Amino acid sequence: MDGANFASGLYLGTVMHHRVRPVRHRLSYRVFSLLVDLDELPRLDRELRLFAHDRFGLIGFRDRDFGPLGEGAAPSLKGWAEGQLARAGIAGGGAVRLLCFPRVLGFAFNPLCVWFCHRPDGGLAATIHEVSNTFGQRHAYLIPAGPGPDGLVRQRCDKRFYVSPFMDMETAYHFRIRPPACLPGEPLALAIRQTDAAGPLLHAALTARRVELTDGAILQAWARHPLMTAKVVAGIHWEALGLWRKGMTVRPRPPAPAEPVTIVGATPIHN
Repeated sequence: MDGANFASGLYLGTVMHHRVRPVRHRLSYRVFSLLVDLDELPRLDRELRLFAHDRFGLIGFRDRDFGPLGEGAAPSLKGWAEGQLARAGIAGGGAVRLLCFPRVLGFAFNPLCVWFCHRPDGGLAATIHEVSNTFGQRHAYLIPAGPGPDGLVRQRCDKRFYVSPFMDMETAYHFRIRPPACLPGEPLALAIRQTDAAGPLLHAALTARRVELTDGAILQAWARHPLMTAKVVAGIHWEALGLWRKGMTVRPRPPAPAEPVTIVGATPIHN
């Protein structure tokens, strides 16, 4: 099967975190991500031998890994996303593509996945930033999106959901995204700057390049990172240990937000 026929694709790259206050701490890991066009899931499952949808496989995608925990009301992931857009008063109706870590040999954990929600004309209408913590909780931020003249999407939202035990809640996220264009070899960039009243606290980024989604590309990505998703979880705890050894104290964990999705209004962003 020629992967060029898919809007879905693999993205090979690096995740970087750089904490600047109150202690300095940096990490960098090689990863691969999966961009799934939700309309293509039946074809991907049928035409790729090494990709599995809602079943065990070398590389897989399970619907239950995404969307609010216990939601279950929407008939499909795309239906859930369209419902959230409607709740926010945003016109969707086009492709919905989800950037995430896939399941690898049945295991997955996604600290952050991004839903790219389009209009029928192909323009980007909104993104849904879905965040998971290691306490079994999940929350999403829905933000209107429109690339600027440089092709980048710039967004901001206040933090509402507990993630790192070493980060205060009174912070804000500033996103800068080069959305996937589904072109061979294209670069993708997702940068997040986290700030508090005193200024920047953390810089995080995913930089990656697209390869077409074929069985050969899946096998090569898995051979380079055979236990990638397990490495993600192990890395989170290893880096937490490093921060604790540097003197960081654990912040109390508040209850998760009552609403599973925070809808963020359109606000001019300058960053």
